[in-house]
Amino acid sequence: MKYFEKFVFTLVLTFFLNVGFAQNFLKSDFKPNKTYILLAHPTVQNLETIQFLLSNHILQLSDAEFIGVYSTHEAYDYTRSVELINKPEMSKFHLQEIVASETPDHIFKMNEWTKPFKNLFDHSAGIFFFGGPDIQPEIYGQKNLFSEVTDPNRHTFELSLLFHLLGGKQNEEFSPFLNEKPDYFVTGFCLGLQSMNVATGGTLTQDIPAQTYQRKTAEESLKLKKDQLHRNYWQEISKDTLLMGINFHHIQYTAHPFFLKTVKAEKELNPLVLSSHHQSIDELGKDLIVTAISMDEQVIEGIHHRIYPNVFAVQFHPEVPALYKEGKKLKFAPEDTPKSYYEILSPEDRSFHLKYWETISKAIAASAKSQKKK
Repeated sequence: MKYFEKFVFTLVLTFFLNVGFAQNFLKSDFKPNKTYILLAHPTVQNLETIQFLLSNHILQLSDAEFIGVYSTHEAYDYTRSVELINKPEMSKFHLQEIVASETPDHIFKMNEWTKPFKNLFDHSAGIFFFGGPDIQPEIYGQKNLFSEVTDPNRHTFELSLLFHLLGGKQNEEFSPFLNEKPDYFVTGFCLGLQSMNVATGGTLTQDIPAQTYQRKTAEESLKLKKDQLHRNYWQEISKDTLLMGINFHHIQYTAHPFFLKTVKAEKELNPLVLSSHHQSIDELGKDLIVTAISMDEQVIEGIHHRIYPNVFAVQFHPEVPALYKEGKKLKFAPEDTPKSYYEILSPEDRSFHLKYWETISKAIAASAKSQKKK
């Protein structure tokens, strides 16, 4: 019996030690010769998304590994992420916990996070920022009119990290990290794009229907054209259980060469994209250029950095696994015929998304190559 109790104790101790190491990866298993990519807000869903993209060769990074970075003060319970990365198929994923905290008035300057941010930057080739809830408007100088802020500490952490990487209008004297490695890769989806904009000194439209189209209710919003809807408002007025929470709408490219020359998207195509947001860029942040817009030109759908070639983001969601495989059939409106996300996209639309991921893969490879030269 004593041997059994000792075995159980050893097993439990080993588990907790592994958890501790997983949360402080740079001090445990980090290997200098490997290429590491950071993942901000490494929830179970975000980790599984990257794993899906890797395993299906959509994100083409054969030898890279990933470090999920997060603040201990975020609302999300990361013990679930720790459990996930301990699975054999998740061996390329690690976690790095940042214990320090900051208030909003200290995030756009050197602060308690500066040293750990720099350490992460020095040991990685790029970073992904994912979707999520609204940023507190006070950070970009507005009163809260339409924002629902559920995780303020996540935003202060990610905004400060992006500011350290890219700099911003708020503090022109600050020298951004990317001045040392201009080829470093930074991208974001949805909130990730909005965070990039706010971190560099831009502002947001807090609610597209109310402020862009003067629509105060879901019923009024649904009278807009489908390409003017950036999420599904049917869910607010219908009890249909098959309604999708998102909308698919078309976008168009600007004169900036990113999509036509870098992504090599078809010039004649207005690709259909998965959209799930009610906020958008208003005033652009420092050194950001618009690469794509909505069909009515009212919403910014893509941005690129003026100086750093591998820094770009989109307002839509190209990362969603259901775009690339058959899944549950859902409806946008109650009268629609249920379809999977995969069915909704045409082959041309899916080709656009795959080319976008090829662009991301090449940008990461370029960053990693540049890093190894130093």
